[in-house]
Amino acid sequence: MLLVVAATPGELDGANGAATLVCGVGPVEAAARTAAELARSRPRGVLNVGVAGARAFAEPSFVVGSEAVYCDADDPHWIELRAPADERLVAAALRALPGARVDPIGTTARVGGSTGCDTEAMEGYAVLRACALVGVPAVEVRVLANAIGEPDRARWRLDDARAALAAALPRLVEELRADA
Repeated sequence: MLLVVAATPGELDGANGAATLVCGVGPVEAAARTAAELARSRPRGVLNVGVAGARAFAEPSFVVGSEAVYCDADDPHWIELRAPADERLVAAALRALPGARVDPIGTTARVGGSTGCDTEAMEGYAVLRACALVGVPAVEVRVLANAIGEPDRARWRLDDARAALAAALPRLVEELRADA
């Protein structure tokens, strides 16, 4: 079974037929709820999806995480602050999203809190780290919705990003199920 994890129900639109988990917003809720679900359902793979911010933003586009980087602790010497994505699942995500960029994705509990990554989200490291601890392959896929630090929320394109994610989720689920 492939488990699709997102912070909010709206980010799971399009995952029809797949096992899903709303993990809540932020790294603490995401870690706790993902760990509990991993213990309960024992999936063969995890796809973490949602919207994200970017240092340079023009329009909604996809980023497949090569790794999730926990930025809140911000100590480059701690290897545990990096959770690599499963290479097979990254390749599967790229088959489903051929125009996607592959980059590290920063995880932070506050908007604008990431460092060293061009893409910022709030749950990826927590989800991927929980998966790594129990040996479940995982990957994070985000749709860019705004510029990091953009104070005018009216300029954020959340609806467009969620629509793009909903349209892509059936392809993502299909490709990842084959490799999970």
